[in-house]
Amino acid sequence: MKVLITGGNGFLGSHIARRLIQEGHEVRSIQRSDPAVIQQIEGVSYIQGDLSHEIEILSAFEGVDVVFHTAAFAGVWGAWEAFYQSNVEATLNVVHACQLHGVRKLVYTSTPSVVFSGKAIEGADESLPYGSNWLCHYAHTKQLAEAWVLGDDVAADLDVVALRPHLIWGAGDPHLLPRLLRRARAGGLKIVGKGTNRVDLTHVDNAADAHLLAMKQLMENAQQVRQKAYFISDGEPVVLWQWIQNLLLELGMNPIRKRVPFAVAYAAAACMEAWYHTFHTKGEPAMTRFVAVELSKHHYFDISAACRDLGYHPSVTPSQRTDLIRYLSDL
Repeated sequence: MKVLITGGNGFLGSHIARRLIQEGHEVRSIQRSDPAVIQQIEGVSYIQGDLSHEIEILSAFEGVDVVFHTAAFAGVWGAWEAFYQSNVEATLNVVHACQLHGVRKLVYTSTPSVVFSGKAIEGADESLPYGSNWLCHYAHTKQLAEAWVLGDDVAADLDVVALRPHLIWGAGDPHLLPRLLRRARAGGLKIVGKGTNRVDLTHVDNAADAHLLAMKQLMENAQQVRQKAYFISDGEPVVLWQWIQNLLLELGMNPIRKRVPFAVAYAAAACMEAWYHTFHTKGEPAMTRFVAVELSKHHYFDISAACRDLGYHPSVTPSQRTDLIRYLSDL
């Protein structure tokens, strides 16, 4: 089949691309970066284009059988316009391009943050409603995009599955864990809250597996999965701060000894956010309210629907960190 990946040079997108090439599919990627300056995967055709500019991307969808829309603007801080343009308008353009070229299958990479409400989440399934009290433009704009691609306006032309992988990790991670290690090495990492909160992680190989299984179901049994969302994880929630402590020890680093109560971290984050907004400070606050919640409260999910409908079964567990330790040691 001919497959298009948006953001095929990204962490998740590149893993999906490698798997598709191994299975013999014809793969192309569209991404903002110039193909000349990115690390390319043999067999993948790279096209430069900004998804928020529809005219730039239309030709990439010609002759395609299925699209993986993994590209997004992720982060906990920034202007609403930037998040909306990259996460909502870009998704509208992807769907429109599919419609214009007769592409009938779309696997959309969403996030569990679409159900964020500032409260702890323990073992919830997909019946959990969309969130509120967003505290983060990323979560809000991804919810708007997911609700739209799964809605009736799209369903007439396009079979869509939305996947919600939680905290993607693994060797090659360019953002999440390297950023955490930089903070730890600088002595700025503190345990927020009691340090006993359990969270889901999703190894990048498990996330890629879920995406390819979703594609298979869309091609072979679309009526069972179309216009549905699925939580994806490693299937074994971890005690977040213990997992981080073990990671630091395996890297030969000192454990985290400083703690801050959730209420203190949340109040400090609110003050920092107000300062950055008022004085238009560059960069991002050391702590935001969204991050304070995520670091201190439970958030793990029931993946039985993905196991049942997609045939998803995690192959990598959170304790399998050998490749990750090797990768992080070289940073």
